[in-house]
Amino acid sequence: METKKIFDYQVDDNMALFVLIKGADVRIAKNGKKFIAFNFADRSGEISAKFWDASEEDVAQFQAGRVVALQGKREVYQQNPQIKIFKMRLANEDEPSDPRLYLQSAPESTQDMEKEIDEIIFEITNPTWNRIVRYLLKKYHDQFFSFPAAKKNHHDFAGGLAFHTLSILRLAHAVVKEYPDINESLLYAGAILHDLGKSLELSGPVATVYTVPGNLLGHIVLVDEEIANACEQLGIDKMSEDAVLLRHMIVSHHGLLEYGSPVQPHLMEAEILHHLDDLDASIQMMRKALDHTEPGDYTERIFGMDRRNFYQPQDKSNNKIN
Repeated sequence: METKKIFDYQVDDNMALFVLIKGADVRIAKNGKKFIAFNFADRSGEISAKFWDASEEDVAQFQAGRVVALQGKREVYQQNPQIKIFKMRLANEDEPSDPRLYLQSAPESTQDMEKEIDEIIFEITNPTWNRIVRYLLKKYHDQFFSFPAAKKNHHDFAGGLAFHTLSILRLAHAVVKEYPDINESLLYAGAILHDLGKSLELSGPVATVYTVPGNLLGHIVLVDEEIANACEQLGIDKMSEDAVLLRHMIVSHHGLLEYGSPVQPHLMEAEILHHLDDLDASIQMMRKALDHTEPGDYTERIFGMDRRNFYQPQDKSNNKIN
């Protein structure tokens, strides 16, 4: 079997490769029969596919987190890349069947990201915020540095949560340099903790799904509760102004009520965090799509960007994305 990856194949190419089933949703077609909507992945990216007339045996064996030997054809449907499945089977033990072989990962090492984040924590001079940040990062260290930041869309790769956080911290540094009256300690503490609830909302980097608390509560509620619990463990009044300011940074970072925040930002630092979070997520989604787009073409429509698509200029000499 060939060693080419998903996006090494061009449209209309026949494909034969091993891939990870990242998502497998069982649905009902118009004819009343079951089909499986797959998301296949390897280190080149993700692509969707439909498995029609799925039997109960198919549903049972082709589950998220498993590696399959796939044969099919690369196609485009409604401007989105997909695979037409010819044949697939589970990978054997003597084949490359370890899901970790197919995971995309952050472009920087865990060691480097951890070192830089640790250095920034020293810049959080408010003792309440510093203690809470250190306590929670220690508690969720492994998840924070290995989990994705989302099931899909932005930073949906191993280590994506830490990389997204670090990217926001770097942006925050630039903003603080330009506007020195910003409370940098509050901005950095809020940036580090704003998505820490993803450690509880998501299941992990392989075949990522939402946990029950993730579905029923969401990461904003979960991390606010963690901050309140940290205050109790550290002997900090969770209703003190310092604690409330930090909690406001978290609960308002989605910016709008319809986007999941129970309140809108009412601190300058909270408003900044919201925009930096949105900026980094948006850039990551665009880069991800443009990376698989030829010059002169448009990207697939990006769900998290109001289903807009983006043009890849013919002259990429000044384009640092590719």
